[in-house]
Amino acid sequence: MLRAVITRLALPVARHAIQTVKVQHHPSLAVFAVRHFKAPAGESDEDFDTRYENHFRQPNLDGWEIRKAMNELCSMDLVPEPRIIIAAMHACRRLNDYALAVRFLEAIKDKCGSRVKEIWPYVIQEIQPTLDELGILTPEEMGYDKPELALKSVYDM
Repeated sequence: MLRAVITRLALPVARHAIQTVKVQHHPSLAVFAVRHFKAPAGESDEDFDTRYENHFRQPNLDGWEIRKAMNELCSMDLVPEPRIIIAAMHACRRLNDYALAVRFLEAIKDKCGSRVKEIWPYVIQEIQPTLDELGILTPEEMGYDKPELALKSVYDM
């Protein structure tokens, strides 16, 4: 009974609240939260890459800021360019955060989606010299692409 009453009252109350906020207050407040996290209007792909590359190259970057930038990249519908990934790997090395570097590589591989066989080899080809220089192994080299506790099939023994 209580659920039915709440359900019937919720929609009109929500509509009234939205109209009140739009009319009495600033109508752009609801839009501000969305616009605040988007890229600047008219930003080209080159400007986008440069912005993230410069962000990761900041010498005073801390763990929270690097994770925030990586989270933003992972939430976008794109696979970052290799130069952004290289800058992120250098930032992880400056912070001495090996685990974060490997997790970011795993996230990049996951973002390749159904085209992982096309995109991931290209990304690895481009960033491999940097990974070798920094001493970072790929998830495949560490065996993270295979289940750790998988048992052999009794039919294969």
